[in-house]
Amino acid sequence: MPDDIDIRAIAPEDAGETLTLQRAAFVQEALIYDSVQMPPLIQSLEELRAELVENLGCVARESGRMLGAVRARADGDLLLIGRIAIAPDVQGRGIGSRLLEAVEKRGREAGCREAELFTGSLSEANLRLYERTGYRETTRVDGDDGIEQVFLRKSLA
Repeated sequence: MPDDIDIRAIAPEDAGETLTLQRAAFVQEALIYDSVQMPPLIQSLEELRAELVENLGCVARESGRMLGAVRARADGDLLLIGRIAIAPDVQGRGIGSRLLEAVEKRGREAGCREAELFTGSLSEANLRLYERTGYRETTRVDGDDGIEQVFLRKSLA
């Protein structure tokens, strides 16, 4: 992976670009699950901007272009990670792994001892990424649509 990728904290002014990236990235998930009514695809700009006011997430940029984004927030000593989005044309370059590493570092600095994230049971590439970066499945929750949500955790100690 080139070292010219800059990873920094996400901010409210990143909302527009993050929303565009999120929608592009989650179209693939919508195809897997045969549904466009996924929260990442129907979230409004105002909702996203409000979410970024106090967020431990990060963005990855290269030559001024946002390649990836992840959001996270502390809930006591648990870091809740969500909405990892990587531009479709750069997936497979290790950007997701680098964003997870960066957001976990921010979580540790905020006093979190463990990180949790989730994905749908059909999202095999996501599950492989999370397991490769040290996350272990803790539970599965049946969804109304018959799809399981897979929750995974990792120690930040």
